Amino acid sequence: MNRIVEVQIPEDQLNRIAANFIKQASAFTSYILISKDNNSVNAKSLLGFLSLGMVRGVSVELSAEGADAAEALEALAKILEMRA
Repeated sequence: MNRIVEVQIPEDQLNRIAANFIKQASAFTSYILISKDNNSVNAKSLLGFLSLGMVRGVSVELSAEGADAAEALEALAKILEMRA
């Protein structure tokens, strides 16, 4: 299951939102990846998340496999699309 998301995270809030994203992703049992520019990382890894260098306006792909995949994609997309 995949979902394309346009990131709306303000640069000055990236660290706070990244921590929240990781916390939320870790609450799901599904295996979740986040991909940008042909780089995919475990969505439950803070270092991986930050290594993607996400800025407002870029598109990323969320992928999830597991029993709660749809719920995970919905919750995580909301975090990335949240406007400050």
